[in-house]
This record gives sequence, structure tokens and C-alpha cells, in this order.
Amino acid sequence: MTNIEDSGVLRQTIEALSCPDSLKGLCHEHCDGSPLPSQEALQEIIDLTRSILFPGYYGNSAINTQTMNYHIGVSVERLQHLLSHQILAGLCFQDREEGEELRSSASKAADIATDIIATLPRLRSLLATDVEAAYDGDPAATSYSEIIACYPALKALTCHRLAHELVRRGVPLIPRVITEMAHSETGIDIHPAAEIGHHFTIDHGTGVVVGATCVIGNHVKLYQGVTLGARSFPLDDDGNPIKGIPRHPILEDRVVVYSNATILGRITIGHDSVIGANMWITEDVSPQSKVLKR
Repeated sequence: MTNIEDSGVLRQTIEALSCPDSLKGLCHEHCDGSPLPSQEALQEIIDLTRSILFPGYYGNSAINTQTMNYHIGVSVERLQHLLSHQILAGLCFQDREEGEELRSSASKAADIATDIIATLPRLRSLLATDVEAAYDGDPAATSYSEIIACYPALKALTCHRLAHELVRRGVPLIPRVITEMAHSETGIDIHPAAEIGHHFTIDHGTGVVVGATCVIGNHVKLYQGVTLGARSFPLDDDGNPIKGIPRHPILEDRVVVYSNATILGRITIGHDSVIGANMWITEDVSPQSKVLKR
């Protein structure tokens, strides 16, 4: 093929790729001056959050009780800056804003970022219960330190609990990016909107899926490959899926779900129940039940 023929093929390809009909729903038109969501910045947000919540395990290895206040102060200032910028990026990504609207959104984003940072002491206390649950539930765990430094469940939960606070404050897109980054890192897929109580743990973790409208109580334990998902959901008059309805399971307190079990739909697994490995559950389970394959 000659260079002229190459040029003709390239021009036709460019025209086809630029055709508005082929771009419907696939092109985001960005406003000049608005920030863009950045995976690099969000990765730094995750790293900073882990270093603030678990100092000495992540971030600066030279941190000690004498320098703690200084190092956390520096990290919190950087986190506030990055969070504000990325929250604004999420708001602008959802609604194309410019001028006065953009300035108003920037102020809102800064307020949300400060509010999120104010929750970090509570998130640390909550994650401490997850560390305890992982240690108590795994005979192979030798220390809390091993869990904080190594266990994928805690890494995923740190991202989820941060992202969930963003969801609660109406921040679009950014929470989902954070939890999908954790999914890529750990193999654990928890939607940021899912509600999860204290003392939650996931043993091994790979392949676990927790849907958006899941409600998980306290002292719940999942094993690898568990799916808390949705069944087929209703369509509107135009044949489109109806969004925003509760469609994922409720797991009450002290439920254990063993590996590769699938629990689907807005059903309730009663407190103190055990769901055996490889089970398929689509109906409510009474409290204190054992559902096992015979």
C-alpha cells in the first residue's frame, strides 16, 4: 500500500471516529477551566488516607510519637487540597459548570473535603474493629500489624469507608473510581454506596462482590468468591432498567457466608446465620439458620 493510500484510509478512519452518531454516550464534553478526575491524584488520596489512619504502616516510615503531629499535619493539608480538587472534578464531570457556578462548586468541594477529613478519627476507630475481626477470625494471623500491612480486605475496606463518606455527601463519580481502584488492587469489589457495619471482615477476599444497595450488619464475615448481588430488576414503560431501587441483600448481625456462595435480590439473611460454600440463595433466611449442601 502506498503512502497516498495510507493517508486516504487514515482520513476515512478519522472521519468515522469523529462522526457524532458513533459518539452518542461515549464522549464527555469538558468545560475549559474545570478540573478532570485524575487516577494519579486519587491514588495519592488513597495512599495519604492509609498513612494518616495507619501511621508507620504506610507513608513515612520514620514517623514516631514525637513527630506524629507534624507528619499527620502535613499529610492532612495535602489530602485536603487533593480531595477538594477531585471532588470538584466529580461535580464538574456530572454537571458542566463554568463561571460563577464553578466558583460555587469549588467552595462546596472544599467544604466537603474538610467534612470528610473530620470523619477520619471515626473511620480509624471503625477500621480498628475490622482489624480485630480479621485477627479473631483467622488462625493464620499472627498480629494486628500483619493484617494492617498485608491483608487485602483491610485495604479494600479503607477505600470503601472513605468512598462511602463521599457518597453520603452526594459526590458523583469519585467514590466509584476509588473503590474500583481498590478492586483492581485487591480483587474485592465493594460498591461505595453499600452500607457496612463494624467488625466486618473478608477472608482471602478474591472475587468478592458487594452490590450498591447491600446492607451489612455488625460482626459479619465473608469468604472469597461471595457475591451479594441483584436479580433481574424491573423495567419502566420504555424497557429501561428502573434505577435506585433496593435490589441487593441485607445481612444481619453475625452472619457468616462461606466461599463462592451467591446471594441475590432484596432478601434478608437473619442474624447468626451461616451460609455454606457454593450455595445459591434467592429467598429470606431465618435467624440462626444453617444453609448447607447435603
